[in-house]
Order: sequence, then C-alpha cells, then structure tokens
Amino acid sequence: MALPSSSNTASHRQLQTGWADGPAYVTQCPIETGQSYVYNYTIVGQRGTLFWHAHISWLRSTVYGPIIILPKHGIPYPFEKAYKKVPMIFGEWWNADTEAVISQALQTGGGPNVSDAYTIGLMDFLGHCITARYIQAEGEAWGTYLLRLINAALNDELFFSIANHTLIVVLVDAAYIKPFETNTILIAPGQTSNVLLKTKPHNPNAKFFMNARPYVSGQGTFDNSTVAGILEYDIPSNTHHSAASMKKLPLFKPILPALNDTFFATNFTNKLRSLANAQFPANVPQKVDRQFFFTVGLGKCRVDKTKLVRDPMEQSLQLQSTTYLSHSQPLHFFKPTSLGNPMEYTLLTFQIVH
Repeated sequence: MALPSSSNTASHRQLQTGWADGPAYVTQCPIETGQSYVYNYTIVGQRGTLFWHAHISWLRSTVYGPIIILPKHGIPYPFEKAYKKVPMIFGEWWNADTEAVISQALQTGGGPNVSDAYTIGLMDFLGHCITARYIQAEGEAWGTYLLRLINAALNDELFFSIANHTLIVVLVDAAYIKPFETNTILIAPGQTSNVLLKTKPHNPNAKFFMNARPYVSGQGTFDNSTVAGILEYDIPSNTHHSAASMKKLPLFKPILPALNDTFFATNFTNKLRSLANAQFPANVPQKVDRQFFFTVGLGKCRVDKTKLVRDPMEQSLQLQSTTYLSHSQPLHFFKPTSLGNPMEYTLLTFQIVH
C-alpha cells in the first residue's frame, strides 16, 4: 500500500497479529512517504466485511476502505443468497484540514472541532467509489441485496434506515449472528454490519431516502447533521417513462430514532447474538483461570505553564503493554510550552487489580 504522506494502517478485528495493528510508533514505525508495506496476516474464522484505515494522527478520518472476506469455496452463506453485494461506507466531511483540527485541539487541551457533515459512499468490490445513488437492476433482478455497511466516522455511532424497506442483520464485525429484522440499524465507529435489503416485488413508482445521523447520549458538541442517499428502482425497458416523469416520482423519507434514543440503542444491541449453530459454533471458554477487576478514576487539576503535568496519553499507552498498572509505577510528565492563562486539565488514572 503506497500513501502520499507518512502513515500507518490498521484493519479492525485483525486477530492474532496485533503487532501489525495499531497507531504509528506504538506497534511499528509509520509507512514513509512514497513507500509501501505489505500487511500479511491469516484470516481465522471470519467472513463478511471489515475495513482498514490510516493510523497516524487524523489521516484515519479520510483514508480508509473495505476488506471483503468471502466464505471458503463451496461453503454458502447461512442466509438467503443475495443478487448483488454492495459496500457502503459512512464517513465525515470537514471543510477544514483535519490535521489542523486535531493540532488545534492538542494545543488548547480541548476537544477537536466536529465535522461539517457526514458522508455516505457506495463502492465496488475493488473499493472504487461508484455513485451517490443506489440503482437497482431491472425487472427480474429485483430481490435481495447484501449491503456491507461500514462506519468510518471517527467517534460517532450512527442510526441508518431506508424509507419503506426492511433490513435483515446477518453479520456484524465479520461474524455471523442470528438474523433479525429491523427498520433501523445502529452502527458504532469502526464497526461493520452486513444487512439484507428486501426490495419490492414490483416497481413502486417512488424513490426512497437512505438516511443516517448520530446517536448521542452524553454531553458535548457533535455533528448534528443527517446524510442522505437515494434508493431508486430502474424502470423496465418495456415501460414508457420520460426523464421528466421520473423526476416527479414521490420521494419518501425514513423515520429515524431521536438523537438520544438510548431505549432503541439498547434494544438493538441486545439482539446481537452469535449464530452458534453446529456449522458455526460459538466457542466461548468455559473455564476461568484468573479474574480481573478494572477501575477508572477521573480528576481535574488547575495548572499553569510553570508546572509539570502528568500526560494522560502517556499513561494510557502503558495499558497496551502492561498487564498490571498501579500508582507505584513511574509517572510520565509533559511540560506545557504554549499555555497562557492557567487551564484545567482532566487526568485519567487506571488501576488493574487481580
């Protein structure tokens, strides 16, 4: 993979090869400008859709793509065969340079500015963008489509729905689940969901919005916008519809849950259950060798540029390579150099007890 600037990439749910999955300078050095790096890992018990993204600074906000994992030859999916499979990626759009956005946040100590809009993109099997609209085939091809949904937004969970259509969730994060029907799905950042789209048995003489917007249950700013694509049915060749008449077709809009609808979010996630059948069992360990109790503390301190402040990022990095962390370990500090007036810093402390 060759990138235009120094970067690193990560693929979500890359099992058993964590040495090649993580932020630059933590698991490996970034890929240099104009250079390439081959990620070589084995797929174990996974099928469906994953995705990769750049993993240095905020390049991950715009540099990403799908990973398609097909079943072994001769082994069908444990659900209805789809006429066509289409990757669909939700992302974010900034009018500003995303590197400038995160740089400003790091300098001030505040949260980064939110995106200006969400995006919804359809891609072919090779990851090339195709069209903003989802165009169905003609007559006899109307039936079931498999949508490979990917949430590449940085931090936002998203609701997604297609007006007047039902979705059947069959795969989540490259693992088969017990299929269930829903009008709206909830997809977390970095998560993938494969859903079956049941189309109308005849031309509905209408168009349908495909909308997505965030689910937000906490405080703080967020991108309060709704992204829209359009699902339209091709007109069979034996019918007579002018371009003008096509534009006059009614356009239906889905009803999405409220931005803070935790009741819907909880009910949706509670339906995610492993397929757990004879062919695809859920091999969960039954014996517990050691139990861990995790605690997270939160505190604030007021500082000025003459004081040393413990860097919460440095301490959080310790968790990635340390199985036991206590307050007796060496502390990591940084010295603010660009602070003016005293500011409040939030410090996170972690402790793992076993």
